Amino acid sequence: MVTRAIVRGVGHYLPARVVENAEFEKSLDTSDEWIRTRSGIERRHFAAEGETTSEMAIKAARAALDDAGLGPDDVDAIVLATSTADFTFPSAATMVQAGLGMTRGFAFDVQAVCAGFVFAMANANAMIATGQARRILVIGAETFSRIMDWEDRGTCVLFGDGAGAVLLEAGEGQGSADDRGILSVDLHSDGRHRDILYVDGGTSTGTTGYLRMLGKEVFRHAVEKLADTAHAALDKAGLTGADVDWLVPHQANLRIIKATAQRLHLPMERVIVTVQDHGNTSAASIPLALSVGKAEGRIRPGDLVVTEAIGGGLAWGSVVLRW
Repeated sequence: MVTRAIVRGVGHYLPARVVENAEFEKSLDTSDEWIRTRSGIERRHFAAEGETTSEMAIKAARAALDDAGLGPDDVDAIVLATSTADFTFPSAATMVQAGLGMTRGFAFDVQAVCAGFVFAMANANAMIATGQARRILVIGAETFSRIMDWEDRGTCVLFGDGAGAVLLEAGEGQGSADDRGILSVDLHSDGRHRDILYVDGGTSTGTTGYLRMLGKEVFRHAVEKLADTAHAALDKAGLTGADVDWLVPHQANLRIIKATAQRLHLPMERVIVTVQDHGNTSAASIPLALSVGKAEGRIRPGDLVVTEAIGGGLAWGSVVLRW
């Protein structure tokens, strides 16, 4: 017998303000058609003034706990993936811990930008597999609207705010690909590509900074690396693309999603796509899509799910799990 990290609950939160593409036409040389054609995005949510990453994470975490029928006292740890924490420190995760009323266990942040949730799931899986924790809330939460250059039409139209959460719980498996839970993980990074996607602020400048991106370069790396990491994770689990019920990719760009699905020989009918409604929510995009997929009755117990993401660093990876 082996210990598996099994999905017990999932939930998400989106800010109330919905921003349609047309709103950008008032201040930028762009159009709804231009944005849709290049990204597939139709609208996104922006946090309200004063609404923070940790507050959104708390709401997503509560939704996941409600879905699981559990409370904060049932959780041993929180792993929060974010690049837009409320403060440099303390971690947003400890603020979520306090906000949930959780006075036991431990909490910490993971920073791998858009790949953050995959890295957070890998951390949680390892802790559950080694017996360090039984139940872990894995959260992705971002307020990218706070690091946008509103004069850069190539980036500011692409991102949105939100949070998603998954509650993982230890369970027994046979050590086969038929087990429920996380079956394999594949992680990578390459710091040589820092300059194609980064924020030009931090302790080195004394400013918050803005997101900067070389879109064509990111696209090229994303299509190749996402397909490769998904294949690698499936190989580790002794599975192939033919076994996959659902691909739940990082929701950055519809063209990247379609290209990755094609390389995995998966029809788009087996891909969860939410980018049209939420834009790129960075580390929040995969748990948000998982929550939507379950709520819509598409992702069901026993389904084989592949998640994959790439973000600044570059950092990329994938997780194969059986729901």
